[in-house]
Amino acid sequence: MVTRADIGVLGGSGFYSLLDDAEEIELDTPYGPPSDVVTVGHIGSRSVAFIPRHGRDHRFPPHRIPYRANLWALRKLGVRQVLAPSAVGSLRAEYGPGAMVIPDQLVDRTSGRVQTYYDADRAIHVSFADPYCPSGRSAAVETARKGGWETVDGGTLVVIEGPRFSTRAESQWYAGNGWSIVGMTGFPEAILARELALCYTSLSLVTDHDAGVEAGQGVTHDEVLEFFAQNVTRMRTLVSDTVQALPDKRTCPCVSALDGFSLELP
Repeated sequence: MVTRADIGVLGGSGFYSLLDDAEEIELDTPYGPPSDVVTVGHIGSRSVAFIPRHGRDHRFPPHRIPYRANLWALRKLGVRQVLAPSAVGSLRAEYGPGAMVIPDQLVDRTSGRVQTYYDADRAIHVSFADPYCPSGRSAAVETARKGGWETVDGGTLVVIEGPRFSTRAESQWYAGNGWSIVGMTGFPEAILARELALCYTSLSLVTDHDAGVEAGQGVTHDEVLEFFAQNVTRMRTLVSDTVQALPDKRTCPCVSALDGFSLELP
């Protein structure tokens, strides 16, 4: 049985078949249990831990996901690099359904989500100017292009509170600010990963144009799930290939995110 992993994947339930020799591990953390049992196995020679961020029965809406527990559980298993595939809406007319965006920036428009492990006794300020791992991004972009994806290298992901979709006015406002895509789960995942000195890379599949980008009634929940389901096999391949393309040795700035700080880590 594999009891540790080097790479973590946070995604939908369609990613279970990623792993060879998979085993399930029940973990608890100082922040409660993660979204579901952690599945640990291998992709090629790489040891991988997978957590379905919404739970395998999709019981956690975006604002109720136990983000702190999920990232802590991965870190406890030894994970140091995290891939985060997700569905997003496009804020740019040129990025249509099926595009793969590997963002390099993030805007937080959530409210009420706990976004730090440093929430008692002291104030610790971790650098977050560049929220994504440059090495992970490079591996993901190269892998997506080799796989024939319409790949967008860079761009800004705006994370909204959900679970509702944007109004047309909000969507137009986000697009007017020059932001690229909109989603509901990329924050606080990214900052919590940074506070644990983990590398975090978003693999953002465009499923629709957001409400203010095109005329029409706006996307529905069922339409998003249907499009993602149609592409889940291809997404699994992308995640699997990216896992194997990640560097064995971390030389990125993420490694030193906690330099000068102390946090009781597993």
